[in-house]
Amino acid sequence: QVQVVESGGGLVQAGGSLRLSCAASGRDFSVNTMYWYRQAPGKQREMVAAISSEGITNYFGSVSGRFTISRDNAKNTAYLQMNSLKPEDTAVYYCKANTIGTMTGRFLEVWGQGTLVTVSS
Repeated sequence: QVQVVESGGGLVQAGGSLRLSCAASGRDFSVNTMYWYRQAPGKQREMVAAISSEGITNYFGSVSGRFTISRDNAKNTAYLQMNSLKPEDTAVYYCKANTIGTMTGRFLEVWGQGTLVTVSS
């Protein structure tokens, strides 16, 4: 069974920075693309950034130029560096890992429990 755990959320003032981490763990799996999503109060969950196992990145919405996604394949960990944070970035940030069982060949999307980011004005 694969688990994904996010960390690094917290309270920050507008203009500040935070770095989120997302670690995938378990047995007999490999991680393909990793994603960061966020869900603000009263809004739908939206994709923020994605990174393939080869390091190809994509950004969505208003985060382009402010957020940077990266990963360490040896640690099965993805990061989201968030700079120039705005109050509208306040949300629960979720990580999703696309995994494949190395023994079963089974594809599985695994979500973390989320980490809260609050940006004060």
